[in-house]
Amino acid sequence: MLPEAPFAPLLTSELAPVDAPLIATALGSRTGGAGSGNELVAASAAVALALVHLYGTRIRLVDAAPRSRILSFGGGVSVAYVFVHLLPELARTEGFDETPLGHPLVLERSVHVVALLGFVTFYGLERFVAESRDDEVGEEPSRGVYRIHLASFAGYNALVGYLLFHREEAGTIPLVLFAVAMTLHFLVNDYALRHHYRDAYRDRGRWVLAAAVLGGALAGALTTIDRGALDVLFAFLAGGVVLNTIKEELPESRESKFVAFALGNALYAGLLLLV
Repeated sequence: MLPEAPFAPLLTSELAPVDAPLIATALGSRTGGAGSGNELVAASAAVALALVHLYGTRIRLVDAAPRSRILSFGGGVSVAYVFVHLLPELARTEGFDETPLGHPLVLERSVHVVALLGFVTFYGLERFVAESRDDEVGEEPSRGVYRIHLASFAGYNALVGYLLFHREEAGTIPLVLFAVAMTLHFLVNDYALRHHYRDAYRDRGRWVLAAAVLGGALAGALTTIDRGALDVLFAFLAGGVVLNTIKEELPESRESKFVAFALGNALYAGLLLLV
């Protein structure tokens, strides 16, 4: 018997632009690694992640001024997931042994090297966007910068959607923990992009990101991947999650809430240690 999807309540609200049952059926028709009985959970999670972008503006608490504590809480949750669950789990696997990296020392540290690569990649992207904004006459970045930034996050979303169907650890609970952490992380990303690009993002950008996560999930449901490549993808994602969270928490202009961040971090870390 299939477990009840944890995001079922989200699928019943305001879905005119998104046919949730149709998407869930399509994504749940085949799995490339989610495991028997988890396809519907993964498909429901993909729809929930898409809804974050489509309807994030309707969550009034997220748009509160000054910056909502929910965003800092969500940032703490996603960082806790990376450091307490994802990186230790990757370090325990032998997936990297299947890659032709050669030296034993390189094999031992590969997961951290790839995570660092993800961190540096997104840091470079953010610096590029910031410097481009400084070069513009007005405060709004150019259309070209906007498209590059949006395309990078579309790839990021597609990766998350894909990994919903390919887990580093089998079972429904690990899948739900990943989905919850990514849902809160997407709230942070959506808020940042909406405030950077305003009308351009609200008119089209959010639809691109919603489609990207669903497209990635569909690809994950229909394809398979070896363990070594899977670990590389998860490690790269880990670095991206840390950078995209911290860049929203550290600058003084963000008005982030340390107590909320620490609370989310501590609660989710405790939950991860218990399960």
